[in-house]
Amino acid sequence: MEETDREAVATAVQRVAGMLQRPDQLDKVEQYRRREARKKASVEARLKAAIQSQLDGVRTGLSQLHNALNDVKDIQRSLIDVNKDWRQSINTIENLKDVKDAVVQHSQLAAAVENLKNIFSVPEIVRETQDLTEQGELLQAHRKLMDLECSRDDLMYEQYRMDSKNTHDMNLIHIYFGDMQKLSEELAKQLWMVVQRSLVTVRRDPTLLVSVVRIIEREEKIDRRMLDRKKQTGFIPPGRPKKWKEKMFAILDRTVTTRIEGTQADTRESDKMWLVRHLEIIRKYVLDDLLVTKNLMVQCFPPHYDIFKKLLSMYHQALSTRMQDLASEDLEANEIVSLLTWVLNTYKSTEMMGNSELAPEVDVNSLNPLISQNAVDQLLSKYMSTLTSNIIGWLRKALETDKKDWIKETEPEADQDGYYQTTLPAIVFQMFEQNLQVAAQISEDLKTKVLLLCLQQMNSFLTRYKEGAQLYKEEHLKNRQHPQCYVQYMIAVINNCQTFKESIISLKRKYLKNEMEEGTSSSHANIDVILDIIAKEGCSSLLDEVFMDLEPHLNELMTKKWLIGSNAVDTICVTVEDYFNDFARIKKPYKKKMTVEAHRRVVVEYIKAIMLKRISFKNADERKEGAERMAKEADQFRFLFKKLAAGSGGDTEGLCDIIVAIAEVIKLTDPSLLYLEVSTLVSKYPDIRDDHIAALLTVRGDASRDMKQTIIETLDQGSSQPNPNYVPIFKEITVPTLSVQKRLK
Repeated sequence: MEETDREAVATAVQRVAGMLQRPDQLDKVEQYRRREARKKASVEARLKAAIQSQLDGVRTGLSQLHNALNDVKDIQRSLIDVNKDWRQSINTIENLKDVKDAVVQHSQLAAAVENLKNIFSVPEIVRETQDLTEQGELLQAHRKLMDLECSRDDLMYEQYRMDSKNTHDMNLIHIYFGDMQKLSEELAKQLWMVVQRSLVTVRRDPTLLVSVVRIIEREEKIDRRMLDRKKQTGFIPPGRPKKWKEKMFAILDRTVTTRIEGTQADTRESDKMWLVRHLEIIRKYVLDDLLVTKNLMVQCFPPHYDIFKKLLSMYHQALSTRMQDLASEDLEANEIVSLLTWVLNTYKSTEMMGNSELAPEVDVNSLNPLISQNAVDQLLSKYMSTLTSNIIGWLRKALETDKKDWIKETEPEADQDGYYQTTLPAIVFQMFEQNLQVAAQISEDLKTKVLLLCLQQMNSFLTRYKEGAQLYKEEHLKNRQHPQCYVQYMIAVINNCQTFKESIISLKRKYLKNEMEEGTSSSHANIDVILDIIAKEGCSSLLDEVFMDLEPHLNELMTKKWLIGSNAVDTICVTVEDYFNDFARIKKPYKKKMTVEAHRRVVVEYIKAIMLKRISFKNADERKEGAERMAKEADQFRFLFKKLAAGSGGDTEGLCDIIVAIAEVIKLTDPSLLYLEVSTLVSKYPDIRDDHIAALLTVRGDASRDMKQTIIETLDQGSSQPNPNYVPIFKEITVPTLSVQKRLK
């Protein structure tokens, strides 16, 4: 208390000090004192009131506790009395069993009386219900059926309560209401007919579908009530639960399955496009049905039925089953493509499940695949196997057809630039293009596989093409008059090689991604090699044709007749130019290569004529005349092949220089300089051999055997530095050894 007093005094001092800080405030001391006195009186009054309120509450609480104690004592005394009365009445309760049985019987009789009207009118209600069912008044028919079932169930329940083991009475009730079960089945049939045709009914008479759903909902509620009572009493009426909602979805599921399976109107025997038609009908039906479900049927069912989602699931499952059945059949290649395109692309496209009108209820990304990846792989494997066989067959047939064209008496067609060609490249690559377009519809991976397959088969095909061209040449050589257009068709074969090359590049550019180029580079390279070989052999065949015609004229070269004034070279030039008028229809770069090769072969044949030593000049005049004639003819060849190579960029100058160089050796008048001239020739053309030099000196006619030996031996001791750009030509020229030996002697 002392500490509290001290705190109070200190607080008072602080407040007084706060109020009396200036001298003029001393005049208000009395006013401050009265104000503080009023505050003190107010606080004391509130304190007294609070203490009085607490005292009143304590007094009231004590009074209530006292009353509660008295009540507890009264209850205790009452319980003791009740216990005594209960013990005394046990025997009395046992004597009331008869009263209990009477109460149960009374309850049953009361139920019987309550249903008496319905019991007596059962036959009449049955007839009315049947009539209403036949008239399509399903709601009213179901209402009467519910009344009958209610009467029967109540009677059976009371009988069950009275004597659950009395099956005789139960059967009696069941038999009496036997027609009611038939009514229920008839009504159910009507309901299921409506459910089966729900997609049609909802457009024509949606109220009928709503009535069916209401009836099913009523039955579902009754089922739940009966099941609850079974948990409590163990009794459930016969035929319960009906599970009509479950049956409704089962019927919808069967209807969907039947609708999907029933869309196949044709077979492979009656229509090659049966599967395409079948899949298109399925697409149209499913899309239409789902749109009707979303826009109309959803309004006829309670939200908790989630009818659109359930039907979507049914259609997806039915489609999956159907697609798996189709996949297991022995499908042809085009049918496999149609099926996979539909399953992998069409199904989730905007033409079907991805249709904007089905969004957002249908999420194509959440739809499971219609067929397993394993089934897809098996189909693709079968497709690739079938396609391989087909491509091989198609290519063989195309080649046989093309080979038949080779023996025609009419020239082959020419393209827009005038180059001869056959239809083979167009047929082959049109076939490749079609198969690649089909594969692209399925997947990028399949497209790449098909392209690789095409390139692979192209390798085998070109080998057969090469063999066919070779056989074509051999048959022609047996009778050069047949086929009549041999040259023209051989030109077409050569041009086809270039067309094949261009088509392959175009095909790869169109259907192959850059990152896949490496996988096809080896096949492409092999194809290019084979095509170049075919073209080269074709050009060689044509040149063989030319040189067979030139052979008589080539045999005139370096003979007495030639020296006197033969026009063999003129004829050779005219013949070559005439042939090359036809060869003008050969595409670049093969024409360029052929021109160079023709030039090379003409020069080789000319040099061969020299090396055959058909002539040996007798004096300097003859050597001069022969050398000048050789130089002149070299100019003729140079002019001819320059003309033929015009526009192709071919270098034809160097070959004819060999003839000129040989002519210089023959023309030389001073034998002492012969070694120098020959050594110059050898340095320019390092592949020239000793027998060539010997033959050349023999043609000169003025070199003794010793001189020949000396020149050859001296040249053998020397070394020459070949021109890196020089293409050997003398290695192809042989000299008759026997003739050399005879002449040396």
